Amino acid sequence: MKNISKNNKSDKMAMLIDGDNAQPSLVAKLLAEAGKYGAPTIRRIYGDWTTPQMNGWKDCLNNHAIQPIQQFRYTVGKNATDSALIIDAMDLLHSGLVDGFCIVSSDSDYTRLATRIREEGIFVMGIGQRKTPKPFVNACNVFIFTENLVDNIEEKVEQAEKASDSAGNQQRPNPVPLLKEAFEMSSDEDGWAHLGMMGTNLRQLDPSFDPRTFGYGQLLQLIDAYKDIFTIRKEDDKGRSAVYVKRKESPRRPARKKAAESAAEKK
Repeated sequence: MKNISKNNKSDKMAMLIDGDNAQPSLVAKLLAEAGKYGAPTIRRIYGDWTTPQMNGWKDCLNNHAIQPIQQFRYTVGKNATDSALIIDAMDLLHSGLVDGFCIVSSDSDYTRLATRIREEGIFVMGIGQRKTPKPFVNACNVFIFTENLVDNIEEKVEQAEKASDSAGNQQRPNPVPLLKEAFEMSSDEDGWAHLGMMGTNLRQLDPSFDPRTFGYGQLLQLIDAYKDIFTIRKEDDKGRSAVYVKRKESPRRPARKKAAESAAEKK
């Protein structure tokens, strides 16, 4: 598989946007996020431009050099956009013009497309809302939630939690179990894990993992918030700052004390 990492400007990306499942107000941030993994040389957005709901996109297309692709709806209530996007994606895949894909949508219909691209050894990232079905999220190498692209992260996190409470759903997930698992995958014989390796393994465990989901701009800040679990060490490695993480050993209570507490509870 071609290894595309952040800030690799030599890689060419194809950004394909499902206009029915994306927000025009975030188009600049979408391009910036895709630009972290390569240069989005091909930029296309798909939709039925004869419908009123696509009007919000028209003002920003020229400013960001995005090519609109017209796709009429053949049947009322059916979305033909996904078919046009998938066909173009497969043509681009076999043309060899790009090194990676960015699919902007929250629709699970693109799950098989993302899987097919990965089978060819090509990098694929997805951008969509937090409601995006898990199969599509896991089919991508990287998946970014649009809620994490807003300016005020903490405010949006609070809003999401309030919405979850009112809907009776689970609140923001706890990152600790995933952090612990990534640490175990990354740690060496001395019990230290390189921060960069932890970040890579976190993406393998969950393509949608993003520190911004939990109110932090960087992975280091997120780990540092759990000082009771992790220790952080910084080193100067050949002029570059290297960060390592170690898990603290949980204090164990003496067996005699546990037995005494257990007996007291029974009384």
